[in-house]
Amino acid sequence: MIRERSDADLDVCVELLRDVHELAGYPVNWPADPRGWLTPVDRLNCWVAVIDGRVVGHVVLTTDSAGGASVERLFVDPRATRAGVGRRLLEHCVTTAVESGRKLTLEVVEKPGSAAIALYRRAGWREAGRTPIDWAGDEASHLLHFEPPA
Repeated sequence: MIRERSDADLDVCVELLRDVHELAGYPVNWPADPRGWLTPVDRLNCWVAVIDGRVVGHVVLTTDSAGGASVERLFVDPRATRAGVGRRLLEHCVTTAVESGRKLTLEVVEKPGSAAIALYRRAGWREAGRTPIDWAGDEASHLLHFEPPA
């Protein structure tokens, strides 16, 4: 089940984010204020995925200056991977963007063997460009830009 994230979910989401960071290196740089990082000021909405009453995933849809939307802060509890949670959260963002008439994009750090990049490609998202970055240290040198399936 996908539902709006509540303030009561934030502590669990921070714990899951810590697990994902330690296991998969996302986010590349641990935020000084993880609760604030999960709640960007330009958010349209935040959602969580829930299985058996337990929060197992998170995503934020943000707005950009052109009136589009971006998928951000998408992560899944490492114990719930391969259950389709990430794909369901991604599909929820696509549906929401279509319903609101917003062009949707996402960006991801290019890392060898990235489960996130594999998920986006399996879901039909297309790489639309790449930008060199210098803030990921030895972890990555490019940010990949993706567009959803047509």
